[in-house]
Formats: sequence, C-alpha cells, structure tokens
Amino acid sequence: MMTASLKIAFHGQNATNFRQDFAALMGPEHQIIDLSDSLALPGEREHYETADVIVGIKLDAAMPRPKGVRLYHAPGAGTDAIDASLLPAQSALCNCFGHESAIAEYVMTALLMRHVPLAQADADLRQQRWTYWAGRPTALRTELGAQTLGLLGFGHISKAIAARAKAFGMRVHVANRSPVVSPLVDQAFSLTELNAFMSSADAVVVSLPLTEATQGLVNADALSAMKPDAVLLNVGRGPVIEERALYQALSKRQIGGAIIDTWYQYPSADQPECSPSRFDFAALDNLVMTPHMSGWTAGTVRRRQQTIADNIARLLANQPLLNVLKAATP
Repeated sequence: MMTASLKIAFHGQNATNFRQDFAALMGPEHQIIDLSDSLALPGEREHYETADVIVGIKLDAAMPRPKGVRLYHAPGAGTDAIDASLLPAQSALCNCFGHESAIAEYVMTALLMRHVPLAQADADLRQQRWTYWAGRPTALRTELGAQTLGLLGFGHISKAIAARAKAFGMRVHVANRSPVVSPLVDQAFSLTELNAFMSSADAVVVSLPLTEATQGLVNADALSAMKPDAVLLNVGRGPVIEERALYQALSKRQIGGAIIDTWYQYPSADQPECSPSRFDFAALDNLVMTPHMSGWTAGTVRRRQQTIADNIARLLANQPLLNVLKAATP
C-alpha cells in the first residue's frame, strides 16, 4: 500500500488532458496540482520546482528548474521538447505509449478509403448515378490485400499496423535502424537501403520519432524512389519527412498521394489556429490532411493514465520503472 505523500504536478494544457479521474488511480494521500503552460500564476513556479512528479511535454532552459522532481513523465511517446539534461540526477524520464491501436485503426481506415470508395458511391447514388455498380468494367476497384505496405520504423505503432495489415492479406516490408525478424514482416531493409525500401511498397507509413538522425530522413531522393502511384502516410513526426520535398512531390504529382497527420507548424497559446505548414498543402487535391488526431482516443488516454499511475507506484515501491528514457542516478 502506498503511504508516502507525493506532490504530482500536471504541467500545461496537454498534460491536463490526462488529469481527469487521475486521482482515483492514486489514492487521497497525494497532492495533485494543475499548472499552466507559462507557470506565471501565483505559486506555480514554486510548485514546479518542488514537485516530486511532473507530467508534462516541455522542459527547456527558459523554464524554472524542477529541482525536487524524482520522476518526469511525458504523457505521450514524444519527448523531443524535453531537455533531459535539465533534469536533476535523481530524476528519471519516462514516456507513454498506449496509442498504437488507435493509430493502427487510423492507418487502415486511410488505406481502405483509397480502395473502397463508400463515401463517393453514396454521394453518387443519391444523385441516381450508379458509378460503382457491379458488372461495369469502369466500376472495378482495387483491393487492399493485393498491396505491399512499407513501414518506416518498427516500434509499437508499426507492429500494431503490421498485425492488421497481415489480417487483410497485405505484404509487409520494414525499414529499420536495427535488424528486424518477425513473422509479420515479409522483407526487411536497413536504413542505408532506404530508397530500395521506398520503391518496394504501394503505401509507406512513417512512424519514426523526431531525433537528429531522423529529421529530414525522408528527403527528395527517398520520395523520388517511390512508385508513381504509391501513397505516403505520416503518423510519426512531421519533420521526419522533409517539408519542401513533400510539398513538391505532391504538387508535381510525383507520387500517388499522401495522408498526413503530423505537421510542421502547430497552434500555440498565442496563436490557437494556424496553418500546419509554410507551404499551401491545403490547395492540393491528392492529399488528406488531419490535425494530429490518429492516436487520440478515450482508450489512449486511459492507457496512458494507467502507465503514469503504475510508474508512480513503482517509484514509491523502489521498483524498476516502465519506458525509461533517462534513468535516475543516486
């Protein structure tokens, strides 16, 4: 039973998405507080500096130092805005997954929409147009199961996508930094074989995190290697695909199309609405644009809340933490 009392701070608007009902997972002995993104309200800076646990997505040199923190927990997978060097030695940095099922459903939906035109068939029939009537040679459509799916990266997300793709009968190719051996994978490539991988698939899904090594990895050369009718999906981080190269490949119809969920510009407190890129992607008709929604479900929130709560319990019990990105040192 947990008896020690911890100060648990949810820092910023993103973190507070995971705040509702969190106290029920922890018990009444803990102090759980909500802090604004700016940490400018009375007492917020002190709470941040003295919190035992911080749930948040951003830590940089312009912010107060969380001197007392023992566990800094990202409520998602991405930690590219958290400077781990600013955490005290006694603090661990952990992240959450739990979004892979939701993202896999998003990817399979996006792919199926290109082969099963339900919305267009419905719209046409309402106008008495039998566009996709069986028996018409012009109504023939393609099948997802006849396609090869390329997965750039083979982490939690790609493994969930691969399992669903195989259920549809797809071939699955993977490009990954480390070797891949899996019954779900028909062919594996190293990242040094990126162009060969890109040319092998009918659809390529990017799910890589953003690091120095992955930024701009999918560049003009990689896009040029794709089949002219292939589709590109990004559910990882926007800048893994080079922004200008993606825009040019789509605007010149160099590839068959794209479904993009992760972007290059995002809303902020100062600008709550904004374009997702400096380029006019919205003017392109061979692109489906979504607002970083692929993993955002009620199930994702519940699973991530449980991961955070489990790690706090492990911290109190001096047990190994889950999803450790930076270990605490004595």
